[in-house]
Amino acid sequence: MDGMDIKILHCLKKNAREKASEISKEIHLAVSTVIERIRKMESSGIIQSYTIILDEKKLGNDVTALMEVSLEHPKYYDAFTEMIQSNPNIVSCYYMTGDFDFILKIICKSSEHLENIHRTIKGQNGVSATRTHYVLKNVKNSYSTIPTDE
Repeated sequence: MDGMDIKILHCLKKNAREKASEISKEIHLAVSTVIERIRKMESSGIIQSYTIILDEKKLGNDVTALMEVSLEHPKYYDAFTEMIQSNPNIVSCYYMTGDFDFILKIICKSSEHLENIHRTIKGQNGVSATRTHYVLKNVKNSYSTIPTDE
């Protein structure tokens, strides 16, 4: 990856639907070269997918929570992560160091809905402790970082 690839990534991060011709104008590179560089970044796995960012409130999802989860023993890891993968309201899951093993981002319709998800997680074999944080406001919503010269 070089500086031009980084410029292309910045354009795609702003708008993943941006046409190669528009990117070409912005970064002063031939359209065919832009297309070729994007394809190379896709095939190498640098660009893994294209997605959308939704307004959860407009979809009726009024609650966002972060839940820390501890497991009794690592032998419960596989079953726990399978359960996490199968729950569409758990939108992010990070395995981490520290007092808790995982942190989950949960988006759902209501506090009652969150309570049901919480009960499901607490009822999972091997879950020894949880701590839930109710999100008041989303201050920043970014899904990746692009290298800079700083």
